[in-house]
Amino acid sequence: MIRKATVLDIPAVAAIYDRIHDAEEAGRLSTGWLRGLYPTEDTARLALDADDLFVLEDGGEVTASARINRLQVDVYAQVDWRYPATDGQVMVLHTLTVDPSKSGRGYGRQFLSFYEGYALAHGCPVLRIDTNERNAAARVMYARHGYIESGIVPTVFNGIPNVMLVCMEKRLDR
Repeated sequence: MIRKATVLDIPAVAAIYDRIHDAEEAGRLSTGWLRGLYPTEDTARLALDADDLFVLEDGGEVTASARINRLQVDVYAQVDWRYPATDGQVMVLHTLTVDPSKSGRGYGRQFLSFYEGYALAHGCPVLRIDTNERNAAARVMYARHGYIESGIVPTVFNGIPNVMLVCMEKRLDR
């Protein structure tokens, strides 16, 4: 079940971030995220305060999270998007996380499906997502679900220097 997060979910979301950082530091993942910079518990709290943090719960346990809103990252302005759209027509998925110990169970796919339905329900036929160029697994998953890479932009991302941000999009037909 995917639902809006509550304050009670923050420890579980932050624990997922920590497990992702652990896996990154052990060489089992390559997200390009850095412990202490992004994502942090404050990342989750800010999303909760903005009322756009969602969690996927399975058997009473939070196993995945994401932020969904209309806020496009500043560097998106540098991308030659295939699907030009007004801000009101675009929904953005940020910080999609799946607990590394629960990977391979389709939680990422479930979140993408939810995101697409949520976007359509809010009148947004254009979807945008970004990921670090180093995150090959995310790039493959998004491509498998119909997202196209529209540009790669060098940036400082949430305090992380030298990020090559892969900007992807998808247009939904109503």
